[in-house]
Amino acid sequence: MPERDLLISAAREAGPIALQFWRRDPRIWEKPDDLGPVTEADLAVNEALEHHLRGARSDYGWLSEESVDDASRLQADRVFIVDPIDGTRSFIKGEDTFAISLAIADMGVVVAAAVYLPALGRMYSADITGAWRDDVPIRASTCSGIKGASLLTTRPNLQPEFWPGGVPDLRRSFRSSIAFRMCLVAEGRHDGMLSLRDSFEWDIAAGDLIARQAGAVVSDRLGKPLDFNRPRPLASGVLAAAPGLHAALLDRLRSDV
Repeated sequence: MPERDLLISAAREAGPIALQFWRRDPRIWEKPDDLGPVTEADLAVNEALEHHLRGARSDYGWLSEESVDDASRLQADRVFIVDPIDGTRSFIKGEDTFAISLAIADMGVVVAAAVYLPALGRMYSADITGAWRDDVPIRASTCSGIKGASLLTTRPNLQPEFWPGGVPDLRRSFRSSIAFRMCLVAEGRHDGMLSLRDSFEWDIAAGDLIARQAGAVVSDRLGKPLDFNRPRPLASGVLAAAPGLHAALLDRLRSDV
């Protein structure tokens, strides 16, 4: 089975498991080190995904938000990078924009991805040939600059101290799931998304490929390309945007670099 198809099938199988707990008062725990909440749904979906994916590709490494990190993944050429429920806080609130985010990285580069929103029945996916929402090809916007642009980001990210080149004057929106934000950029519904905080690989790996294959430019907040399956699986933020907007935002962010 092709890699993209494998991820899609795993996500569709795991979706109903998440929905069994959604809006049904799942058990919730707080992770140590202020890493946020985890629910019994996250754990159940993670177990199902690992069974499905590693059952099909037993020699692949495994990096998941809800699994104990195994350093053996660093020796694998290919690795699954998994967020069982991206947007757990949204899930807990009963909102419908949480996502199952799945990627396969080959020597640090994502080559297949799927982001599934089970409450909406929406599937984004990509491989090295293109990007799709369900079965329809998607393209990022052609926004060429900041004026009039729509950016998915938190309000604190637009504080003046982060913008030595001047705070951009644009329309701001937000979604809890980082993967979903990157997919919204990929299909051109928003011109860009920005997170200035360090971002875990499982939050951004699938969205990285989907956005890039749709024509967006993706980097960390300093403009460096993202790479994956690192010993410490964190990126220095993430910026995904239409090419012209990406360059304009990066200029303002980098003025003091």
